[in-house]
Amino acid sequence: MASITIRNLPDATKESLRVMAAKQGLSLEAYTRGILQKASQEEGESEQNLAEIAHRCFGPERGIDLDLPARGSNRPPHSFE
Repeated sequence: MASITIRNLPDATKESLRVMAAKQGLSLEAYTRGILQKASQEEGESEQNLAEIAHRCFGPERGIDLDLPARGSNRPPHSFE
């Protein structure tokens, strides 16, 4: 199993999580683990690829619209004869 350290978490956030965990009879660690597991399995996120995520984060809707150069090669094809 992997572990994770979260730095610079505001004290109020940690306390809020601790209270919510206690209300469900869980430790802070178990409660937070459940939140992270659920968030990592959100529907739809696993079906996206890196290009779709990048387009959503950096696409024209965000003010970034790049003209990509044409793909290809100027080299002549290799002859296997």
